[in-house]
Amino acid sequence: MTDPVAIPDLSGRRALVTGGASGIGRACARRLASAGAEVVIADINAEAAGKVAAELGGRAVVADLADLDALDPVLAAAATADVVVNNAGFQHVAPIEEFPPETFGRILRVMVETPFRIVAAALPHMYREGWGRVINVSSVHGLRASAYKSAYVAAKHALEGLSKVIALEGAPHGVTSNCINPAYVRTPLVEGQIADQAAAHGIEPGEVVERVMLGRAAVKRLIEPEEVAELVAYLCAPQAAMITGSHLTIDGGWTAG
Repeated sequence: MTDPVAIPDLSGRRALVTGGASGIGRACARRLASAGAEVVIADINAEAAGKVAAELGGRAVVADLADLDALDPVLAAAATADVVVNNAGFQHVAPIEEFPPETFGRILRVMVETPFRIVAAALPHMYREGWGRVINVSSVHGLRASAYKSAYVAAKHALEGLSKVIALEGAPHGVTSNCINPAYVRTPLVEGQIADQAAAHGIEPGEVVERVMLGRAAVKRLIEPEEVAELVAYLCAPQAAMITGSHLTIDGGWTAG
């Protein structure tokens, strides 16, 4: 049986993972490091980012990705990255008429404008190398809408469009760009929105996972971060060279119906 740790072989490659200190980002960082990549963790949580970087023999870059004036360390890391995983994000659940405009803008900055700036910094190096992988962690909400998530849905739809443009421009240079679209993953982001979801839907917190998070899915369980990370790794493999401009769902059948 082939050792999955050896696929892909990213020895000598550098990877930048945003939001890499926990959840999906941490799982992606670990998986890419296991494939031989030198990993840079970009996260707002200095302690957690440093811990993951130390574990993987990589390094941490601490930044608030919503502060566009404080991105220089992240953009410097992007400038030598062969793999970029745009994963950082956060959620706010509220009806549109109650949604704080400043929170709407912050979500768009973290999940659309900062990925744009990171990729813009990374592409010259990738083009020179004739190889690069841009992997955008989107969501089923990049393909479908849910009530009370106006900013998140808008941001993920925008990220889908950005990813496709990157794919078209990067194709002649050996660069692919794709979105991964998971449903609810067992992460702090998901756990942290249970109370807000309960309030918005008028149900008890204990009902949120079954009725809201898993209500549309055929497979009735949360996704594990490692399952998303494995698809990230596959997109870096030679076998995935023709997959670009695509979205790949990991949703337990959510979008099948």
